Amino acid sequence: MAEKDTNTEAGAEETKQGEFAPQKIYIKDLSFETPHSPEIFTEEWKPAVNMNLGSEARPLGDNLYEVVLTVTVTVTMEEKTAYLVEAHQAGIFHIDGFPEEIVGRMVATVCPNILFPFAREHVADLITRGGFPQLLLAPVNFEALYQQQQMQEQNAAASAETETKH
Repeated sequence: MAEKDTNTEAGAEETKQGEFAPQKIYIKDLSFETPHSPEIFTEEWKPAVNMNLGSEARPLGDNLYEVVLTVTVTVTMEEKTAYLVEAHQAGIFHIDGFPEEIVGRMVATVCPNILFPFAREHVADLITRGGFPQLLLAPVNFEALYQQQQMQEQNAAASAETETKH
């Protein structure tokens, strides 16, 4: 006589995996400015590059989230801006079956990791089409940035708590 294994059924319920899938990747906004052209092209090319990153996420309902990665690259030569590129690379992601803190981490790390190569390609393309030497953006560790942000928030909260006690 075969015995029904109730432990297997309980274990299957506990190990149910969450679902994650990109649904759409798109450009939300893209801009390129060369405020000192054409004069900037006559100068010796010794640029200083500054890159800023930011991301925002918002729920769309039905376990969908829009994540927008903003990449801003400003290249200057002495006091003059050679060019400014800003790319808002966006995506819609289906995220279901994860605890809220894991979803927060995913939209801050996993989603930007998926979006960054698209943004990097758009930035590089705009720069070369603008007549400037190619600029390849280095990979970004969004997990490290997320951990750094969490530490800053914890330190700020601890400082605020210490100040209210005095």
